[in-house]
Amino acid sequence: MKRAIIITVLMVLGFNLFAQNTIDNVLAEIEKNNTTLLAYRKSVDAEKIGNKTGLTPQNPEVEFNYLWGNPSAIGNRTDFSVKQSFDFPTAYSYKNQISNLKNEQAELEYKKQRNEVLYQTRVVCVKLIYYNALKVELSKRHANALKVADAYTSKYNAGDVGILDYNKSQVNLLNILKEQENNEIERNALLLELITLNGGNSINFSDSLFSNHTIPVDFEQWFIQSEANNPLLQWVNQEITISEKEAKLNTAMSLPKLYGGFMSEKVAGEQFQGVTVGITIPLWENKNTVKYAKAKTIALQSIETDAKLQFYNSMKATHTKVIALQKNVADYRSKLELYSNSALLEKAFNKGEISLTEYMYELSLYYESFYKLLEMEMNLNLGFAELIKYQ
Repeated sequence: MKRAIIITVLMVLGFNLFAQNTIDNVLAEIEKNNTTLLAYRKSVDAEKIGNKTGLTPQNPEVEFNYLWGNPSAIGNRTDFSVKQSFDFPTAYSYKNQISNLKNEQAELEYKKQRNEVLYQTRVVCVKLIYYNALKVELSKRHANALKVADAYTSKYNAGDVGILDYNKSQVNLLNILKEQENNEIERNALLLELITLNGGNSINFSDSLFSNHTIPVDFEQWFIQSEANNPLLQWVNQEITISEKEAKLNTAMSLPKLYGGFMSEKVAGEQFQGVTVGITIPLWENKNTVKYAKAKTIALQSIETDAKLQFYNSMKATHTKVIALQKNVADYRSKLELYSNSALLEKAFNKGEISLTEYMYELSLYYESFYKLLEMEMNLNLGFAELIKYQ
């Protein structure tokens, strides 16, 4: 009996290598159906098209004039011209580079949103594993409490026990039934949240076993990979590059603009035609734009430094917590397996060596330990979900 109890505890609380695959399947399904991601994908695609506008020279200008002469003897005059203006040549190169960088930023925005949705999904799945494991355990407790309650009902009807013991057995059964109901309420709420994440499509998740994760003790190596994959930090870095390119673009836009074209003029008995060229003098239009772009770059560099520091400290705290939880869970599980008295209690109770009150009290200590271990494993997996958010 003791061996069976231990095996049951390990099955419910122990890590399982196959549970992760099931979570991965749920993540893949939700990534495909999540309405937020679908809407964001369309928004990003539209934004990328918008970033590719305004990269070409301005539209050509066509002008036609028909002027009546006065007095009429001098005849009428007809003018026709076609002109095309151009920014300084390097401006088009910088515009194209900025456009490409902004498109990369748009993809980073989508990646950031995707990470948030998948992280939220993983959190829901971890909590569901907890409540599914509770469901398994409460079902066993219910079966045991029902057996005790039925036995004491028979004894009470036969006059072998008093009303107090009979009521205790019934209250014990009632408490477990209510625990099961509350557990189902929490499970159903999480399942509905999972369906919402899945775009309203039904999705089943019945795992009751936590995954086996190995957390590297070396945080710095872990952080290097997480930092490299963090879309927010990548976005800020891209924004700095864009700001530097904009400073160069504004410098190019401050240089003289050129325009050229064809012009024709006709009057009575005469016609003039030929090329026309010109240049704009950059005096006021782009004043302070270069200065602003440089100041913006400096500000963004400060923001990047702060964002990296905040991310480092946050990940360090989570990593430290997960390492500690990993050690505590392993220690708690081994000690609970070693000192569990569940089998002995049942044997002593069945032989009449302990009373119902003693049996229920001692058993409650085991249940409390079970729940604590299960909650620690849930917190461990929640911490791990945060750590792998950017892996």
